[in-house]
Amino acid sequence: MTEATMKQVELQDGASADLVQENMQHLEELFPDAFTENANGDQKVNFETLRQLLGDLKVLDEGEEKYGLNWHGKKQARQIALTPSLGTLLPCPEESVGWDTTQNLFIEGDNLEVLKLLQKSYANKVKMIYIDPPYNTGKEFVYPDKFQDNLDTYLKYTGQKSDEGLKFTSNTETGGRKHTNWLNMMYPRLKLARSFLKQDGCIIISIDENEQANLKQICDEIFGEENFIGQFIWKNRTTPNDAKSNFAPDHEYLLVYAKNGEILQFKGVEKDLSNYTNTDNDPNGPWIADNPSAASGNYTFEIQNPHTGDVYTPPAGRYWAFSEKRVSEWSESGKLVFPKEKGKNFLLKKYLSDLKSEKKPLSSIIDGILTSNGTKEMKALYEEGSPFKYPKPSKLIKLLIEQICDDNDIVIDFFAGSGTTAHAIMKANVKCKFILVQLPELVDEKEPAFEMGYKTISDITIDRMKRVGNTVSERDKGFKVFKLSTSNIKVWNPDRTDLEGSLLDHKEHLVEGRSEQDILYELLLKRGVDLTTPIETREIARKNVYSIGYGKIITCLDDLIAGDDVEPLAAGIVEWQKELKDTLGVKVLETHVFFKDSAFRDDVAKTNMAAILSQNGIDHVRSL
Repeated sequence: MTEATMKQVELQDGASADLVQENMQHLEELFPDAFTENANGDQKVNFETLRQLLGDLKVLDEGEEKYGLNWHGKKQARQIALTPSLGTLLPCPEESVGWDTTQNLFIEGDNLEVLKLLQKSYANKVKMIYIDPPYNTGKEFVYPDKFQDNLDTYLKYTGQKSDEGLKFTSNTETGGRKHTNWLNMMYPRLKLARSFLKQDGCIIISIDENEQANLKQICDEIFGEENFIGQFIWKNRTTPNDAKSNFAPDHEYLLVYAKNGEILQFKGVEKDLSNYTNTDNDPNGPWIADNPSAASGNYTFEIQNPHTGDVYTPPAGRYWAFSEKRVSEWSESGKLVFPKEKGKNFLLKKYLSDLKSEKKPLSSIIDGILTSNGTKEMKALYEEGSPFKYPKPSKLIKLLIEQICDDNDIVIDFFAGSGTTAHAIMKANVKCKFILVQLPELVDEKEPAFEMGYKTISDITIDRMKRVGNTVSERDKGFKVFKLSTSNIKVWNPDRTDLEGSLLDHKEHLVEGRSEQDILYELLLKRGVDLTTPIETREIARKNVYSIGYGKIITCLDDLIAGDDVEPLAAGIVEWQKELKDTLGVKVLETHVFFKDSAFRDDVAKTNMAAILSQNGIDHVRSL
């Protein structure tokens, strides 16, 4: 029997999902013959073999002409989407509402890093993504276009590292990179977004004329041209603004892409059926008069009224909408009614029961919802005046949510702004869960929001969600707040002039000042557990032990585990795991157990803990 050992969690264990590695695994499942081992025993792709397995398709050289949208930095933008994040999300219960019960999340941080961190927990689980990214006006927009060490840049921006107050913006017009910078910002975020969608899910993106054409091309590439569902034209003004150009824009666009275009279904709009009546007590039920002719077809025969002898032919340039055989059939059934007075037209009934659906498709033009509606609803929430300029009206997002989502579906908005998506979900006729992400963009001191006491846009988002929550009942109006930061696991960065001191400092592998709750939620993230999953606590051997995800993770973060503590603590963990298995009714529960590495008095205590747990079927034991 192999001796059980307790491995230490390394820095890469604290990383987000490694998308490159996952892609390699999928490729190996499909084409195992294309993989081989190098001298070090690492698996490598034999691209020549892979080409043969694909039918020896010719691959375009990088320098050859090819169809598609290219720009400076595209390769790097694609690569950054595949680079794991070493950050974490720190829980903030004091800023949250209904922390213990809510299924909603609000995350303050750079959405590129946050999307990476959420991959393991929410891949293939999201029904709808709605985003309203910054429109490219040629002026500055917040979000870095320097992708190197994006987390480090974010920490400097938020004052968590030196260079406090650093403002990263891109003056795209003067830099001569108007479209390039915007595309470099959007591409990796959209690349990551696709992996969140369920098979029947979709992404909807608000955009204006400046980048609509480019956005469609990169979405065709990322989501597949075959999964382009359509483009809404949202008429957002009743009267055009005065404009110096020939056009005064009074509309924006909403691009819709599905994960799988063959599966996505909008619910449609209820048809007006009030005209259907049954004044003649027709046994087939309510009906309306239908047009017997059609603009195209083959039927031009004469129809004779059996009562009066009148002969009917289709109007000029039109055709009958039914065959000659149908005339006698429908006349007998009462669907075709001939008048008993000369000179009058016959009647073709269309029954309510004939309708394939009582709904019609959603129009590609969204009218009757104005930008001014968004401003008005903000003013209604804030008697002192709106802290946010031109927010999207919640009615617009509510319309989309009700078309696509059902109860318990997840909606993500990673450009949350003032929180319109959360507002829409709290008011919608379906009970969805939301994940909102917003950068703590600094409020301009000249703006009304600053005078109202808001320092960042995310402050406005949180406050708005609280205010909207106060106006609804019998809904989940809560939300858990998390903030992006560095991992709780220390990166070893030795002082070359004092290696001995560096080694001693690294005995403690967790960042000083972080709480047990901080560490618990990082474990939750990195093990792919939903962030709203309950965390249970039990005292075992006078120490707090936590169960996350009904026993998927069990951890004890006590600072001291002496030799005498090992057996009772291990026994308590084993007993609790068995209880959880019985409660869930499962034969096997793959439990991962974590302890603080520095807590063990010596290596003997650590080895004994691992051995006892392994003897009881718990093999995944790690130290932090």
